Amino acid sequence: MMFNVPQFIDVEDKIAGPLTWRQILWMIGMGAVLMILYGIFNTATFFILAIPVIIVFALFAFYRPNGISMIEFVMHGFLFLFQPKVAVWERPVNHGFSAAREPEKIEEVAPQSAIKKFDGSKVHQIAEILDQHK
Repeated sequence: MMFNVPQFIDVEDKIAGPLTWRQILWMIGMGAVLMILYGIFNTATFFILAIPVIIVFALFAFYRPNGISMIEFVMHGFLFLFQPKVAVWERPVNHGFSAAREPEKIEEVAPQSAIKKFDGSKVHQIAEILDQHK
């Protein structure tokens, strides 16, 4: 049997044309704030205050930075600003029996005579070879 699997489950339902419930509620909120501002202030002051109000409400209604809603984006910003930013690393607790383990053996270091010497003339030769292959 073949079953239809929903593909776009993260897309909100469109209610009025291309608008979702959240977008409609933000627009209604913007209209309410604009009506309050119109009742309180004179016409010139109203238009000066209305522009930022319209921009803010339009951002909250329609703009989705990084695929999340603007209200979530702002909340993440506030949490980032006000939460402490100290990262403390704690060594994980080992609940095993450490007494039964044998101590690790340390490898012996080769004596100084076995280590090859690298003098400055070879460095100069290698630098010339690298400069020629530019």
